[in-house]
Amino acid sequence: MRPIIVLLVALLLAACAIGPDYKRPVIDTPQSWRIDEKEAMDLANTAWWEQFNDPVLNDLIETSLKENTDLKIAAARVEEYVGRYWVGRSSLFPQIYASGDAGRQRLSERGITPVPSSVKNPSTLYEGYFSGSWEIDIWGRLRRLKEAARADLLSTEEGRRSVILTLVSSVANGYVNLRDLDKQLEVAERTAKSRETSYKLFKLRFEGGLISELELSQVKSEYELALSRIPSIQKQIGFQENALSVLLGMNPGPIPRGRSIDELSLPTVPAGLPSDLLERRPDIRQAEQDLVAANARIGAAKALYFPTISLTGLFGWSSTDLSMLFSEPSQTWSWAGTFVAPVFTGGAVTGNYMAAKAVQQQALFQYQKAIQTAFSEVNNSLIDQNRTREQLSSQQQQVGTLRDYARVARLRYDEGYTSYIEVLDAERSLFDAELSYTQTQGVLFQSLVNLYKAMGGGWVTEAEKMTLKGGP
Repeated sequence: MRPIIVLLVALLLAACAIGPDYKRPVIDTPQSWRIDEKEAMDLANTAWWEQFNDPVLNDLIETSLKENTDLKIAAARVEEYVGRYWVGRSSLFPQIYASGDAGRQRLSERGITPVPSSVKNPSTLYEGYFSGSWEIDIWGRLRRLKEAARADLLSTEEGRRSVILTLVSSVANGYVNLRDLDKQLEVAERTAKSRETSYKLFKLRFEGGLISELELSQVKSEYELALSRIPSIQKQIGFQENALSVLLGMNPGPIPRGRSIDELSLPTVPAGLPSDLLERRPDIRQAEQDLVAANARIGAAKALYFPTISLTGLFGWSSTDLSMLFSEPSQTWSWAGTFVAPVFTGGAVTGNYMAAKAVQQQALFQYQKAIQTAFSEVNNSLIDQNRTREQLSSQQQQVGTLRDYARVARLRYDEGYTSYIEVLDAERSLFDAELSYTQTQGVLFQSLVNLYKAMGGGWVTEAEKMTLKGGP
């Protein structure tokens, strides 16, 4: 027995795992982004949301990292794959079990086989055993499965980090959108109040016979238009508060406010090269670990072409007398070696191997797609924030010009040089421009949030620390 064990151990130590070893695919990485930001700074590893200088937003993000349900699910999934890894790893070691039983029985004295008089009837039997089995991993099948299980675990961990990345970005974008809507509501209410004052004044003039009913109707219609905008914005505010509540792991309800959108500070554009994304983005690292797992399973599938060698053994005691159970005469043992090789499987082994290679190809293409998507998202975000800044600057100038236009139109009307239609046109244009300017403010903040999300970065680690303060 001992020479056989020594031979098997020597084979195990000398053997190498069958199948391809993983090598990162060669990626065609662009040298730079389409938009060159000269003022970009290396802030990818910092808690970028703190650049807004709004303590309320900081608190909301910290709450979401502790209470968000999706993040708790992702954390539980990681724990699941920790268990799966230990299950896969255990196959490399001998499996040893203990068992025992005790029983009493009486045999029939009138059965086909008579019970000898020397045999106690009824009789008692006590047994205790240690049994074990061990598959000798000569071809590396179990090692490849362990490698795949480890990659699966790392993939779920990167998936959890992707949830963190999306969660923080969603809370920041949701909060910015909420403050944007608050500003739009403020503009609409201010405009409605101003037009209400004008309407009351014109109503008095109409009653005094100073203006026509046509002019009064024009003023009233503009007042009602401003009023009609308010419920729509209030509805959007309610929807946004409910969406943020879900992200915070709470029932729908009001959301606290901090700085207004005019008071929020714009985050700095983060710096980074396209090649940095391969290490920064959790979704890319997750796709690569899926590729590692699929690559390892090719080796496990290929190993099924070769024989499987296993050792089994049993050692224990069996006695009709409990006091003599552990004596030497009561000992019982056995051992065996099992050799199983596929001879004819109807194509099952080949089919399994083909499927494993196809899955690896799918994982490879998914990895390449994840990288291309990341490059596209960063480029889009850079273009978005760059062009939105230009748009916001133009709209700011437009709002200033329309304010002057409305002021001059009002003076010309008061002095009798023009009709009130010109005033209405100027105020209507100013109202629409102010709303558009506020919306573009929100778009600019969100484009920078999306840029930090697209860049990935070590800030996810900073966010992870918050989950440890009371999270899942």
